[in-house]
Amino acid sequence: MNGLSSSLEELRRMVDETKRGAIKADLLICPPATLIQSFVKASAGSALLIGAQDCHVNSSGAHTGNISAEMIADLGATHIIVGHSERRTDHAESDELVRAKAKAVARAGLAAIICVGETEAERDAGRALDVVTTQIEGSIPEDADATRLVIAYEPVWAIGTGRTPSIDDVRQVHAAIRAALVTRFGDAAHAIRILYGGSVKPSNAAELLHVDNVDGALVGGASLKADDFLAIAEAA
Repeated sequence: MNGLSSSLEELRRMVDETKRGAIKADLLICPPATLIQSFVKASAGSALLIGAQDCHVNSSGAHTGNISAEMIADLGATHIIVGHSERRTDHAESDELVRAKAKAVARAGLAAIICVGETEAERDAGRALDVVTTQIEGSIPEDADATRLVIAYEPVWAIGTGRTPSIDDVRQVHAAIRAALVTRFGDAAHAIRILYGGSVKPSNAAELLHVDNVDGALVGGASLKADDFLAIAEAA
């Protein structure tokens, strides 16, 4: 829940950098719903994609204050994040609800970024891998298209705290996620991007992005400033 119309200036700096062709990574910004349309217009003609942070499971109806995947698609977005740790925590979103939202994203023809991750208590109890693989199994729709699916691993205890798991921890969890995806999708699972999200910043991006099965980053606070976001993109 960050960003006003003045944030367009940061976006324009990102767009200008992509147009120079120096950054080879695929870039996606998921602003608040209030900014999606203006961000789509401002990024037109560039390689920078625009997505959304959440959606409702239904396409329309008496759900005041909610936004459907179809509405988001209508604005020109390409991706929707579902099951972000803050949605799971602040709104008690279950794997079942996340799965329904992911189905809604597919229904609208967009790609779903499904977030999974353990709390500090779950990690301390040695349950991190079990928690994450259970979330994978419960959050991905039965008929999911692997070509329109992205998984983001968020160690909940690392988000916004400045703490990060060890490189070995990240490698272990991402390997477990890949294995779960292979069980589900077979060879197609190797093309599914697994993003790391948990206090990614310019100073640690290069190391994290070189870990096996880390295919990109889900950037939080560092995405609010063009300089920080672009530094992470350059590291990729």
